[in-house]
Amino acid sequence: MSEIRKQPDLSAIDMVEADLNGQDLRIGIVQARFNEEHCIALTKACIQELLQLGVAHSDIQLLTVPGALEIPFALQNMAETSNFDGLVALGAVIRGETYHFELVSNESASGISRVSHVTGLPIANGVLTCDNDEQARVRAPDKGRDCARAVIEMANLALALNQEINDELDDDGDEDDRENELH
Repeated sequence: MSEIRKQPDLSAIDMVEADLNGQDLRIGIVQARFNEEHCIALTKACIQELLQLGVAHSDIQLLTVPGALEIPFALQNMAETSNFDGLVALGAVIRGETYHFELVSNESASGISRVSHVTGLPIANGVLTCDNDEQARVRAPDKGRDCARAVIEMANLALALNQEINDELDDDGDEDDRENELH
């Protein structure tokens, strides 16, 4: 006999909602040029969606690199400037007849994740891994838009979490200041 479970009351939980407002966010994009037709489609869709969500033209910077394996290097350097609230990686890796596809796909994804984890900067991974050109052609526009939404949501989340931490530190600092004044 199955047990009927009561749904928890979520109204008392402090929940951070998804924020897709791109206003005042600075976004960097690294686009690979290999399989360029698909990469350009990714980039156009991503930029169009960023603009639609409120990111200003002047707050978007686009860099291009030769291929997917070079993306993490460019992301790392962009992250180190502290000029961006979030980054987007765009590229297309299409299966060939050798093991090279797996190598490029895996190493690119691993490098992108590593840069995000090391720098603490949100990075939307829009490197397509497809069996053929037709799959890439169909997926590119949606993936570009998805990456724009993901980077805005995650950049806003990071800013909100950092603000909460700073507020807590300020609150702690105020107590220490008051305590020092009393002694």
